[in-house]
Amino acid sequence: MTQTVIGIFEKGIDAQTAVQKLESSSISRQNIDIANPSATSDRVQSGTVENTDGVSNFFSNLFGGNDDAKKHTEVARRGWVVTVHANTKQEAERVAEILDNSGAVDVDERAQQYMGQSTTAQGTDMTSRQTTQTPGNTNQRGGSDMSIPIIEENMQVGKRQVETGGARIRSRIIEKPVQENMRLREEHINIERNAVNRPATDKDFANFKEGELNITEHKEVPIVNKEARVVEEIRVNKTTEEHNETVRGTVRKTDVQVDKTNPTNSDNTGRTDTTGRPENMPPRKPGENI
Repeated sequence: MTQTVIGIFEKGIDAQTAVQKLESSSISRQNIDIANPSATSDRVQSGTVENTDGVSNFFSNLFGGNDDAKKHTEVARRGWVVTVHANTKQEAERVAEILDNSGAVDVDERAQQYMGQSTTAQGTDMTSRQTTQTPGNTNQRGGSDMSIPIIEENMQVGKRQVETGGARIRSRIIEKPVQENMRLREEHINIERNAVNRPATDKDFANFKEGELNITEHKEVPIVNKEARVVEEIRVNKTTEEHNETVRGTVRKTDVQVDKTNPTNSDNTGRTDTTGRPENMPPRKPGENI
């Protein structure tokens, strides 16, 4: 759901800075609008702005014509308005934080300040209108004032860490067959029966009894024992190097060129000063008549 976030700034440079910060925060420029209602304002009556212009209509449609719409209209007509159309609630909160950090004014506080000056502003405005309408006053001006903001960019150079490479160290266990030759002994029992014919002796009579004789065979078998030994070490460390690098970029600046045009004059083509002398004539000497 799209949400609209509005920031009102007193100075145009603050509004432009806020727009640049929004663009740096991945906010699409198509979703950002910047306007200067104070440049198109042609009259303020009784300290409050007339509710018949596009600014009041915008805030009336946004807030429904309540007191919030009047407050925002009052403050907006004296400054710059940055409108951002956020796509999500999280993006709207991020936009609001950026606008506040960029110097957006407190609408409620400024509205009370402007409305508190309404009585004084009314008396001053009435006096000024009577003065400018005095016949023969040479300070009368027709049309509306226009302000052109002069904006200059400054390049700020910083640094951040980026990943440029690395090393991956993996260890695994591998097996390989080994063999060793050795000599082993093994016992075997051999039984022989020999036929004899001789008289029995006392020793023979001592063994002339029932019994059981167990004879055990033995043999040698290999025994395997393993010993682990450290045969190599791998050391891992990092070294840091510093170098100088020149950062180049471009910055923009508003360049305003003012060319004065010659008014239409049926007598001559030169521009005239306040005394009616053509612009290309030398200055009048003291006591000289026109």
